[in-house]
Amino acid sequence: MASVVALLVIAAVAAAPVYGKDYTVGDSQGWTSGVDYTTWAKGKTFNVGDTLTFQYGSLHNVDEVSSKDYSSCSSSNSIQSYSDQNTKITLSKAGTRYFICGSPGHCTNGMKLAVTVSDAAAAAPAPSTPKATPAAPSDDTPSTTPKTSTPTSTPATESPKSTTTTTSTKSTTNTSGALVSGPAKGLVVGVLVALGLAFMG
Repeated sequence: MASVVALLVIAAVAAAPVYGKDYTVGDSQGWTSGVDYTTWAKGKTFNVGDTLTFQYGSLHNVDEVSSKDYSSCSSSNSIQSYSDQNTKITLSKAGTRYFICGSPGHCTNGMKLAVTVSDAAAAAPAPSTPKATPAAPSDDTPSTTPKTSTPTSTPATESPKSTTTTTSTKSTTNTSGALVSGPAKGLVVGVLVALGLAFMG
């Protein structure tokens, strides 16, 4: 029974969703003229799964562009263009993403944003799984497997390796003010499900 509970907990943790952070570009000022978006982005860590929300008036838009078009403030070859005044863009892959306002003169006056997106999965530790322990043979089942050992040799210059695991969780507050924790929330749900199944069985 304990092995079933352990497997359920491991499955729940492995399947736990990762919650990204939602950044409102320009914070309360939004996507508009007169905001220094380089300063706004400074000090922020953008990860895969995070979202950028651009809030702007009808005189503006959001164009995702290449690095070259970002530097020259050109939206003629935009990768994607938005004009819905409340654009939410998910940062789906690592790398640098470039955004400008395509309205004439707005980008050259500072309405541009470059964000470097990190791969959150690369920074997170890999989940560990417990090693399976073979069941001890019972008294009524004779063991026919001969016990043998194979000697192994380790070079004298090799020293034992030490590993340290650092666990990092990212918590954010959603729009209702409730605390949302990615892997921790999945773990709690998994444990509750496993306990419920254990008591039912």
